[in-house]
Amino acid sequence: MTDLQALHDATHTMVMGVLNITEDSFSDGGLWLDPAKAAQHGRDMMAAGADIIDIGAESTRPGGAKRVSEADELARITGAVKTLIPAGAVLSIDTTRASVAAAALSEGAQIINDVSGGTLDAELPHVVADHDCLYIVQHWRGWLVGSKGANPDQDTSVYEHGVLTDVHDELMRQVDGVLAAGVKPERIIIDPGLGFSKPGIEHNLPLLTGLETFRATGYPVLIGQSRKRFISAMLTGTGTAGADGPTMAQRDDVTAALSALSAEHGAWAVRVHDVAKSRAAVIAGNTWREYA
Repeated sequence: MTDLQALHDATHTMVMGVLNITEDSFSDGGLWLDPAKAAQHGRDMMAAGADIIDIGAESTRPGGAKRVSEADELARITGAVKTLIPAGAVLSIDTTRASVAAAALSEGAQIINDVSGGTLDAELPHVVADHDCLYIVQHWRGWLVGSKGANPDQDTSVYEHGVLTDVHDELMRQVDGVLAAGVKPERIIIDPGLGFSKPGIEHNLPLLTGLETFRATGYPVLIGQSRKRFISAMLTGTGTAGADGPTMAQRDDVTAALSALSAEHGAWAVRVHDVAKSRAAVIAGNTWREYA
């Protein structure tokens, strides 16, 4: 049985492997829709050193992600949970639906990863409060709002007081709402939501360089930088990744470098697609922190 408090209070940065059971996730949509392939990919990530597997059945990619039905999300999530729990996995469930969270927790999942930070389904924090699990509260200004133009985040990416200050303050208000719903503070992990309402380098790197601002809240901090648009922008000097843009392998190299830096500066975990690359990077970052 997982020691949730030890998991919450981990002193070394962990690696969370991404298992997308989706048609349209931006980097691996459709690859793991088959239940057997999804289960094998989860086991492969565990073998590569993932401390946690984060299972999502609904894409939140910018530029056209669509909601899946509740029935489909339930079937995908619970199927993967039932397969991976017996394999000894620590499972995080990437969902914004209270019903999906409740079903996954009843099957043995230990963490709920809510990219809406408790704002999309008001019942989800109450489900978490009724179960003994960890709750990742992520900053995001809306469910795919601002879709009038090519950039779906264009209406939500203006930060009047600077991105670091505004994201911190807004995220703490989200945490206050979760606490009011009865979630215990010792079960909360925060995530500044890289890439969510934050399309550019100028929105994301200040959050990474300002990691200590989030750690100063007293809550563990998850960093989800893997393969995001701003990584492509760092590599190409543009905000897009076209046919001749960076490959996923190149994005994974930068992801790993940011994983090392995140570990060095005390992130609770990094959420990544290529576990092996970031596992090695995190080990280096953790070691660096010990000697700093």
